[in-house]
Amino acid sequence: MAEEQIHFQNPDSVQTVFGNYDENLNILQREYQVIITGRGDAVTISGETDHVSKAMQAIRMLGELADKGQMLSEQTVRYVVSMVSDGEGEALHALSSDGICITTSGKVIRPKTVGQKHYVDAIRKHTIVLGVGPAGTGKTYLAVALAVRAFKAHEVQKIILTRPAVEAGEKLGFLPGDLQNKVDPYLRPLYDALFDMFGAETFARYMEKNIIEVAPLAYMRGRTLDDAFIILDEAQNTTSEQIKMFLTRLGTNSRMVITGDITQIDLPEKRKSGLIEAMKVLHHVEDIAVMRFTEKDVVRHKLVQEIIRAYENYYHKIKN
Repeated sequence: MAEEQIHFQNPDSVQTVFGNYDENLNILQREYQVIITGRGDAVTISGETDHVSKAMQAIRMLGELADKGQMLSEQTVRYVVSMVSDGEGEALHALSSDGICITTSGKVIRPKTVGQKHYVDAIRKHTIVLGVGPAGTGKTYLAVALAVRAFKAHEVQKIILTRPAVEAGEKLGFLPGDLQNKVDPYLRPLYDALFDMFGAETFARYMEKNIIEVAPLAYMRGRTLDDAFIILDEAQNTTSEQIKMFLTRLGTNSRMVITGDITQIDLPEKRKSGLIEAMKVLHHVEDIAVMRFTEKDVVRHKLVQEIIRAYENYYHKIKN
């Protein structure tokens, strides 16, 4: 048996780490099979030596995040525990960074996983970034946050968001209204992210002035997009011709982010995904980065990670 003690500079951080009704504390004790107690600015950990060491590392990291003003949700605690258990705890220090921007509700948007932090850094450093990974990893939301930040800093004059209007088991012709009404459901996740960051009134004003443009991918043909932050979402549903067309729209002083999940392709069976091809073609091109997310980067309900992992194992067994 071993016993170690950690002292926090800010006693309030102890309560944040422990969570409401000690919910975070209970997760840590259960995962590491240790006993954790807190008094004032001190946290004491008792248990087997190896377990105590890992619990200390996790608690220190959670304290560092708490000192930065981050909310420690159950998902965050489980992510820290997972990273420490896998021997990747040191990488977590990258998360204690400043936020990207603030939503209209006052929430600070910042990377929640190491994969997200690498993605954000890549977007800041490169002109074109391909973000590929499962649903719930924040690919689109973080890209929109960085677009809003760039716009507010006067680095770009326009934000353009687009996605292919591929029919995922539905028929556009049966939807009511004109073409814009028919494709709006496909663009809804992009609208939602912009509402969060600009507010409905400001968003509507920018849309009216064409400062923000949310449109189907087909609307990009024949254009040159200058001074813009351009995001192509759901790019796994583009054809080779479509993604090449999109990439060659890049104008001066513009940036592009292309996001997609290659496990959720809705194209007809005989059509190849342009995103998969682009990942192979462009990964050696200077100033283009390809970032891959894993189930560890999922920031939705904890079951989403389990669902993704279960499907990966299932498909792996079928292939073998």
